Amino acid sequence: MLKNIFPLVAEIPTEWQLNDFIEQRAYLVNGELRIWDGPMNEVVSPVSTNTGNSIEKNIIGTTPLLTQKESLEALDAAVAAYSNGTGEWPTMSIAKRIAHVEQFLVEMKKQRSTVVKLLMWEIGKNLPDSEKEFDRTCIYIEDTIKGLKNLDRRNSKFENEEGVIAQVRRVPLGVALCMGPYNYPLNETFTTLIPALIMGNTVVFKPAKYGVLFIKPLLSVFQNCFPKGVINIIYGKGRETVGALMETGKIDVFAFIGTNKGASDIKKLHPKPNRLRSVLGLDAKNPAIVLPDADLETAVSECVAGSLSYNGQRCTALKIIFVQEQVVDSFIKKFTEGVAKLKCGMPWEKDVKITPLPEPGKTDYLKELVNNAKQFGASVINENGGEVNDTFFYPAVLYPVNAQMRLYTEEQFGPVVPIVSYKNIEEVIDYVVQSNFGQQLSIFGTNPKLIGHLIDELANQVGRININAQCQRGPDTYPFNGRKDSAEGTLSVDDALRAFSIRMLISTKDTVANKNIVQTIVREHQSNYLRLDYIF
Repeated sequence: MLKNIFPLVAEIPTEWQLNDFIEQRAYLVNGELRIWDGPMNEVVSPVSTNTGNSIEKNIIGTTPLLTQKESLEALDAAVAAYSNGTGEWPTMSIAKRIAHVEQFLVEMKKQRSTVVKLLMWEIGKNLPDSEKEFDRTCIYIEDTIKGLKNLDRRNSKFENEEGVIAQVRRVPLGVALCMGPYNYPLNETFTTLIPALIMGNTVVFKPAKYGVLFIKPLLSVFQNCFPKGVINIIYGKGRETVGALMETGKIDVFAFIGTNKGASDIKKLHPKPNRLRSVLGLDAKNPAIVLPDADLETAVSECVAGSLSYNGQRCTALKIIFVQEQVVDSFIKKFTEGVAKLKCGMPWEKDVKITPLPEPGKTDYLKELVNNAKQFGASVINENGGEVNDTFFYPAVLYPVNAQMRLYTEEQFGPVVPIVSYKNIEEVIDYVVQSNFGQQLSIFGTNPKLIGHLIDELANQVGRININAQCQRGPDTYPFNGRKDSAEGTLSVDDALRAFSIRMLISTKDTVANKNIVQTIVREHQSNYLRLDYIF
């Protein structure tokens, strides 16, 4: 089936061809686009091409392999710009910081077509999803601006309790290190980067391991829209860059979306752990629970999309499906039919759902999981399941899956779908309770009493319970978090603003002299923090 999945060069539509090799030597430090003349990292696209005789890899660009020296220079710039909280950016009025972010958004939107094309070529994301990622990121920035205005208005008042007059303000935490994931290298990264910036922190930003070249058209936008040292962008291997940053103890906020092991290893390098604030989005093994009375049309539709959208490469993907034994045969029949309807192809092709995988070695890893499951009694139950061609892996549906298999507990992060048959709902409850992860789960059923029981049993195990719907992040105004090894902190528009700031109280005793001092400061605008004006 996958023999001719990759196109001839002549078959690639002109508008989606990458005509130029992208040599990315610039990086941003202290407001300067510095040029790296050292070793470079090759960017290999998951989209290979067919020469007629063989499949050929496409090296579409290179990025700098910076060292500890350049990373520490970026950190020094961020530390200097923050200046113990007295720098231009952290003390700037909220209205002015918002103006900088608004300017950034205007200029960023001009790069939409370039960024979308690079997302397709770098990480194999289909065209609609690449466009959605860009547009959703822009909306997130707009909502963040609105959220900060609302927060500022709520804080623009004085309280008087027990003879103490006070005003509560939110102030930045310091220097933030922001790192995003390859599956949503723009959106997920900016959901930490933008709140960190707009709240007055200075930032060192290291792009994801894959999905890097799209930053190139945004470098000058960052440079032109923010004061020097406020945002610094570095590239390179984590052990050469991130480790050196954390070991200094000068990082105040660690924003990271990736694996819990990666987060733990990085956090351990910080010499002052009690000083470090972490905002983490980590692994997940989100289960779907299909009850015996479920509407199978809805359950199958949501589970197919939930487990295989963007090839299952989403932390919110459904990564294991529990189906009650009475309906498992019917579910499997409909599910495999749904998987068979998913179009495979290149990211720019109309209606394509399954695309090449960007991680080197990913297809080998997925084959390992499939073979392991087979050893313990599972079968690939869909036609062509597990077929491989270079970076392309056709979705494999495995059944029956049991606790002996790696797929039962291991996050596959790819197009492999394990299905488990259960007899008693307590088996599923026990699975969720014993799991190391606790991001979300989905319940499919029509019995309010049983669904209510499951909600009560599992509400303290995960961050979100979805009823007759797949797991998801949005809307972005809702909290996005997790328990156990799945997250630290909460991300949403309002929660992110709080995550990258801390409440600070300005107070005085209720005396005539003190009130006169406060009134004079407010009336004559002698403080950016102690004030009554707010932004509409």
